[in-house]
Amino acid sequence: MEEGAGDLILLDERAIPGVQVEVRRLNKYFGEKHVLKDLDLRVEAGETFVIFGPSGCGKSVFLKHLCGLIRPDTGEILLDGEPVGSEAVRRFRLAMVFQSSALFNSLTVGGNVGLWLKEHRMCSPPEIARIVAEKLALVGMAGTERSRPSELSGGMRKRVAIARALAVNPHLILYDEPTAGLDPVLTEQVGQVIADLKRLQITALVVTHDLNLGFAVGDRLGMMHGGRLIETGPPEAIRATTNPIVRAFIHTQMKIVAR
Repeated sequence: MEEGAGDLILLDERAIPGVQVEVRRLNKYFGEKHVLKDLDLRVEAGETFVIFGPSGCGKSVFLKHLCGLIRPDTGEILLDGEPVGSEAVRRFRLAMVFQSSALFNSLTVGGNVGLWLKEHRMCSPPEIARIVAEKLALVGMAGTERSRPSELSGGMRKRVAIARALAVNPHLILYDEPTAGLDPVLTEQVGQVIADLKRLQITALVVTHDLNLGFAVGDRLGMMHGGRLIETGPPEAIRATTNPIVRAFIHTQMKIVAR
Protein backbone atom coordinates (compact mmCIF):
# COMPACT_ATOMS: atom_id res chain seq x y z
CA MET A 1 0.00 0.00 0.00
CA GLU A 2 1.26 3.46 -0.85
CA GLU A 3 2.37 5.62 2.06
CA GLY A 4 -0.53 7.73 3.31
CA ALA A 5 -3.02 5.98 1.03
CA GLY A 6 -4.89 4.57 4.00
CA ASP A 7 -5.99 8.10 4.88
CA LEU A 8 -8.59 7.75 2.13
CA ILE A 9 -10.63 5.27 4.11
CA LEU A 10 -10.91 7.52 7.16
CA LEU A 11 -13.22 10.44 7.65
CA ASP A 12 -11.39 13.69 6.93
CA GLU A 13 -10.13 15.55 9.97
CA ARG A 14 -12.49 18.46 9.25
CA ALA A 15 -15.43 19.61 11.34
CA ILE A 16 -17.60 18.75 8.33
CA PRO A 17 -16.14 16.31 5.76
CA GLY A 18 -18.19 17.84 2.94
CA VAL A 19 -17.02 20.54 0.55
CA GLN A 20 -18.63 23.90 -0.27
CA VAL A 21 -19.89 24.20 -3.85
CA GLU A 22 -20.28 27.57 -5.57
CA VAL A 23 -21.56 28.05 -9.12
CA ARG A 24 -21.18 31.45 -10.75
CA ARG A 25 -23.04 32.53 -13.88
CA LEU A 26 -22.78 29.13 -15.57
CA ASN A 27 -23.72 28.98 -19.25
CA LYS A 28 -23.79 26.03 -21.62
CA TYR A 29 -24.82 25.83 -25.27
CA PHE A 30 -25.32 22.77 -27.46
CA GLY A 31 -25.32 24.29 -30.92
CA GLU A 32 -27.93 27.03 -30.83
CA LYS A 33 -29.68 25.57 -27.78
CA HIS A 34 -28.92 27.54 -24.61
CA VAL A 35 -29.24 24.82 -21.94
CA LEU A 36 -27.84 26.54 -18.82
CA LYS A 37 -28.38 30.29 -18.48
CA ASP A 38 -26.36 32.34 -15.98
CA LEU A 39 -26.94 29.68 -13.35
CA ASP A 40 -25.87 30.64 -9.81
CA LEU A 41 -25.85 28.37 -6.77
CA ARG A 42 -24.09 28.04 -3.43
CA VAL A 43 -24.24 24.81 -1.43
CA GLU A 44 -22.65 24.78 2.01
CA ALA A 45 -20.35 22.01 3.22
CA GLY A 46 -22.37 19.12 4.61
CA GLU A 47 -25.63 20.33 3.06
CA THR A 48 -27.97 18.17 0.98
CA PHE A 49 -29.33 20.28 -1.87
CA VAL A 50 -32.06 18.97 -4.17
CA ILE A 51 -32.55 20.24 -7.71
CA PHE A 52 -35.96 19.43 -9.14
CA GLY A 53 -37.82 20.32 -12.29
CA PRO A 54 -39.34 18.89 -15.45
CA SER A 55 -37.48 16.73 -17.95
CA GLY A 56 -35.24 18.65 -20.32
CA CYS A 57 -34.71 21.67 -18.06
CA GLY A 58 -30.94 21.10 -17.71
CA LYS A 59 -30.71 19.20 -14.41
CA SER A 60 -28.52 16.33 -15.59
CA VAL A 61 -26.39 18.64 -17.76
CA PHE A 62 -25.68 20.71 -14.67
CA LEU A 63 -24.71 17.60 -12.71
CA LYS A 64 -22.23 16.61 -15.42
CA HIS A 65 -20.58 20.03 -15.10
CA LEU A 66 -20.06 19.44 -11.39
CA CYS A 67 -18.16 16.20 -11.92
CA GLY A 68 -16.17 17.59 -14.85
CA LEU A 69 -17.78 15.51 -17.62
CA ILE A 70 -18.86 18.72 -19.38
CA ARG A 71 -17.07 22.07 -19.41
CA PRO A 72 -19.06 25.32 -19.26
CA ASP A 73 -18.96 27.79 -22.11
CA THR A 74 -18.81 30.63 -19.58
CA GLY A 75 -18.93 30.83 -15.80
CA GLU A 76 -17.20 28.73 -13.18
CA ILE A 77 -17.70 26.11 -10.50
CA LEU A 78 -15.69 26.31 -7.27
CA LEU A 79 -15.10 23.67 -4.60
CA ASP A 80 -14.05 25.37 -1.36
CA GLY A 81 -13.04 28.33 -3.50
CA GLU A 82 -10.95 26.36 -6.01
CA PRO A 83 -12.05 26.06 -9.67
CA VAL A 84 -13.17 22.61 -10.84
CA GLY A 85 -10.44 21.27 -13.10
CA SER A 86 -7.60 23.02 -11.24
CA GLU A 87 -4.75 21.16 -9.58
CA ALA A 88 -5.79 22.37 -6.13
CA VAL A 89 -9.28 20.87 -6.40
CA ARG A 90 -7.90 17.37 -6.95
CA ARG A 91 -7.65 16.89 -3.20
CA PHE A 92 -11.44 16.63 -3.10
CA ARG A 93 -13.11 13.32 -3.89
CA LEU A 94 -16.35 13.31 -5.85
CA ALA A 95 -18.66 10.34 -6.35
CA MET A 96 -21.71 9.96 -8.56
CA VAL A 97 -24.71 7.68 -8.22
CA PHE A 98 -25.98 7.17 -11.75
CA GLN A 99 -29.63 6.94 -12.75
CA SER A 100 -29.04 3.43 -14.12
CA SER A 101 -26.92 2.41 -11.07
CA ALA A 102 -24.17 1.49 -13.61
CA LEU A 103 -23.10 -1.70 -11.83
CA PHE A 104 -20.94 -4.26 -13.61
CA ASN A 105 -22.85 -7.53 -13.98
CA SER A 106 -19.56 -9.39 -14.39
CA LEU A 107 -18.60 -8.47 -10.81
CA THR A 108 -20.13 -9.39 -7.49
CA VAL A 109 -21.68 -6.74 -5.27
CA GLY A 110 -18.47 -6.64 -3.25
CA GLY A 111 -16.41 -6.35 -6.43
CA ASN A 112 -18.50 -3.39 -7.58
CA VAL A 113 -18.29 -1.53 -4.28
CA GLY A 114 -14.55 -2.08 -3.89
CA LEU A 115 -13.61 -1.58 -7.54
CA TRP A 116 -12.17 1.93 -7.27
CA LEU A 117 -10.11 1.04 -4.21
CA LYS A 118 -8.74 -2.06 -5.94
CA GLU A 119 -7.94 -0.33 -9.24
CA HIS A 120 -6.12 2.52 -7.50
CA ARG A 121 -4.38 0.18 -5.05
CA MET A 122 -5.50 2.32 -2.14
CA CYS A 123 -5.26 -0.44 0.44
CA SER A 124 -4.78 -4.17 0.96
CA PRO A 125 -7.42 -6.76 -0.01
CA PRO A 126 -8.43 -7.39 3.63
CA GLU A 127 -8.85 -3.66 4.19
CA ILE A 128 -10.90 -3.33 0.99
CA ALA A 129 -13.13 -6.17 2.23
CA ARG A 130 -13.59 -4.34 5.55
CA ILE A 131 -14.53 -1.07 3.81
CA VAL A 132 -16.93 -2.85 1.44
CA ALA A 133 -18.69 -4.54 4.36
CA GLU A 134 -18.90 -1.24 6.24
CA LYS A 135 -20.38 0.70 3.32
CA LEU A 136 -22.87 -2.04 2.45
CA ALA A 137 -24.03 -2.05 6.07
CA LEU A 138 -24.56 1.72 5.90
CA VAL A 139 -27.09 1.28 3.09
CA GLY A 140 -28.84 -1.76 4.54
CA MET A 141 -27.14 -4.32 2.29
CA ALA A 142 -24.93 -6.14 4.78
CA GLY A 143 -23.93 -9.65 3.77
CA THR A 144 -24.57 -9.26 0.04
CA GLU A 145 -20.93 -9.14 -1.06
CA ARG A 146 -21.13 -12.42 -3.01
CA SER A 147 -24.41 -11.62 -4.79
CA ARG A 148 -24.56 -10.55 -8.43
CA PRO A 149 -26.31 -7.33 -9.50
CA SER A 150 -28.63 -9.42 -11.69
CA GLU A 151 -29.92 -11.14 -8.55
CA LEU A 152 -30.97 -7.87 -6.92
CA SER A 153 -34.09 -5.74 -7.18
CA GLY A 154 -33.90 -2.26 -8.64
CA GLY A 155 -33.92 -0.68 -5.20
CA MET A 156 -31.15 -2.97 -3.98
CA ARG A 157 -29.00 -2.11 -6.99
CA LYS A 158 -29.47 1.58 -6.22
CA ARG A 159 -28.31 1.00 -2.65
CA VAL A 160 -25.24 -0.88 -3.88
CA ALA A 161 -24.46 2.06 -6.18
CA ILE A 162 -24.66 4.39 -3.18
CA ALA A 163 -22.35 2.08 -1.20
CA ARG A 164 -19.86 2.18 -4.10
CA ALA A 165 -19.95 5.99 -3.99
CA LEU A 166 -19.34 5.95 -0.23
CA ALA A 167 -16.36 3.60 -0.59
CA VAL A 168 -14.13 6.45 -1.80
CA ASN A 169 -15.02 8.57 1.26
CA PRO A 170 -16.25 11.43 -0.91
CA HIS A 171 -16.45 15.10 -0.04
CA LEU A 172 -19.30 15.46 -2.54
CA ILE A 173 -21.90 12.92 -3.74
CA LEU A 174 -23.97 13.60 -6.84
CA TYR A 175 -27.23 11.68 -7.23
CA ASP A 176 -28.77 11.61 -10.72
CA GLU A 177 -32.46 10.65 -10.47
CA PRO A 178 -31.73 8.07 -7.73
CA THR A 179 -35.31 6.74 -7.64
CA ALA A 180 -36.03 6.69 -11.38
CA GLY A 181 -37.87 3.54 -12.46
CA LEU A 182 -38.61 2.36 -8.92
CA ASP A 183 -42.03 1.61 -7.51
CA PRO A 184 -43.28 3.68 -4.53
CA VAL A 185 -42.06 1.17 -1.93
CA LEU A 186 -38.53 0.97 -3.34
CA THR A 187 -38.50 4.74 -3.86
CA GLU A 188 -39.23 5.24 -0.16
CA GLN A 189 -36.48 2.78 0.80
CA VAL A 190 -33.84 4.50 -1.32
CA GLY A 191 -35.00 7.91 -0.09
CA GLN A 192 -34.62 6.72 3.50
CA VAL A 193 -31.05 5.60 2.79
CA ILE A 194 -30.17 9.04 1.37
CA ALA A 195 -31.82 10.74 4.35
CA ASP A 196 -29.98 8.50 6.84
CA LEU A 197 -26.62 9.27 5.21
CA LYS A 198 -27.04 12.98 5.93
CA ARG A 199 -25.60 12.29 9.39
CA LEU A 200 -22.21 11.76 7.72
CA GLN A 201 -22.28 15.47 6.69
CA ILE A 202 -21.01 14.77 3.19
CA THR A 203 -22.15 17.46 0.77
CA ALA A 204 -24.80 16.02 -1.55
CA LEU A 205 -26.57 17.27 -4.66
CA VAL A 206 -29.64 15.32 -5.66
CA VAL A 207 -31.19 15.81 -9.10
CA THR A 208 -34.75 14.51 -9.29
CA HIS A 209 -38.20 15.11 -10.69
CA ASP A 210 -39.66 13.43 -7.58
CA LEU A 211 -40.76 16.16 -5.17
CA ASN A 212 -41.64 13.70 -2.42
CA LEU A 213 -38.03 12.55 -2.42
CA GLY A 214 -36.82 16.14 -2.53
CA PHE A 215 -38.90 17.21 0.45
CA ALA A 216 -37.82 14.12 2.39
CA VAL A 217 -34.04 14.45 1.96
CA GLY A 218 -33.26 18.07 1.09
CA ASP A 219 -32.00 20.71 3.51
CA ARG A 220 -32.79 23.10 0.67
CA LEU A 221 -34.35 22.66 -2.75
CA GLY A 222 -34.11 24.57 -6.00
CA MET A 223 -36.38 24.39 -9.02
CA MET A 224 -34.72 24.49 -12.41
CA HIS A 225 -36.74 25.92 -15.26
CA GLY A 226 -35.48 27.03 -18.65
CA GLY A 227 -31.84 26.52 -17.68
CA ARG A 228 -32.06 28.62 -14.51
CA LEU A 229 -32.73 28.04 -10.84
CA ILE A 230 -35.85 30.13 -10.48
CA GLU A 231 -36.36 29.59 -6.74
CA THR A 232 -34.43 28.03 -3.87
CA GLY A 233 -35.21 27.52 -0.21
CA PRO A 234 -35.89 25.00 2.55
CA PRO A 235 -38.75 22.53 2.02
CA GLU A 236 -41.28 24.59 3.94
CA ALA A 237 -40.52 27.70 1.86
CA ILE A 238 -40.84 25.78 -1.41
CA ARG A 239 -44.16 24.31 -0.29
CA ALA A 240 -45.44 27.82 0.52
CA THR A 241 -44.07 29.51 -2.61
CA THR A 242 -46.06 32.09 -4.53
CA ASN A 243 -44.01 31.58 -7.70
CA PRO A 244 -46.62 30.42 -10.26
CA ILE A 245 -44.20 28.12 -12.13
CA VAL A 246 -43.08 26.36 -8.96
CA ARG A 247 -46.66 26.13 -7.67
CA ALA A 248 -47.82 24.60 -10.95
CA PHE A 249 -45.08 21.98 -10.85
CA ILE A 250 -45.84 21.08 -7.22
CA HIS A 251 -49.56 20.84 -8.02
CA THR A 252 -48.90 18.55 -11.00
CA GLN A 253 -46.61 16.30 -8.95
CA MET A 254 -49.14 15.99 -6.14
CA LYS A 255 -51.86 15.04 -8.64
CA ILE A 256 -49.63 12.32 -10.09
CA VAL A 257 -48.90 10.91 -6.62
CA ALA A 258 -52.61 10.95 -5.72
CA ARG A 259 -53.61 8.80 -8.70
